[in-house]
Amino acid sequence: MTTFDPALDLSLERTIRAPRETIWNAWTDPAQLAQWWVPAPTVARVERLDVRPGGAFVTSMSDDGTAFVPHTDGIFLVVEPGERLVFTNAIDSAWRPATPQPVAMTAEITLSPDAAGTAYRVVVRHRDPATRDRHEELGFFEGWGTVTAALAALAEASA
Repeated sequence: MTTFDPALDLSLERTIRAPRETIWNAWTDPAQLAQWWVPAPTVARVERLDVRPGGAFVTSMSDDGTAFVPHTDGIFLVVEPGERLVFTNAIDSAWRPATPQPVAMTAEITLSPDAAGTAYRVVVRHRDPATRDRHEELGFFEGWGTVTAALAALAEASA
């Protein structure tokens, strides 16, 4: 793990009352990921989910369930089954340098044992303080908090 730098990184932590395996499956099964990856009522569609280092992570989203627009186009950098996922949108699924909107980032998801279930931690890393601040101003905590709550609800209902 890389050290957290508050000038460059944003983080969210939550205890999810479900086993790590259940949360891992919600991240790595396309049907489950589509249920929580974007804040409702927006609908997600998983276009490609190749959960391995260098594998594609491509999603789209729709406000009406019919017209979809690109959402995530990146690659996985690290995959440690049941414990850790790292992905970036700074390189697209075709392995080309990208300039994603609204910000380029690298996200690290860690799952650790917790007496109440699983300690779930997200660290999103940015190139510079301005990009980090822009991501926060655009609603990082609200957006990632909302989808993390949806992930928790899905995992806890399955546990």
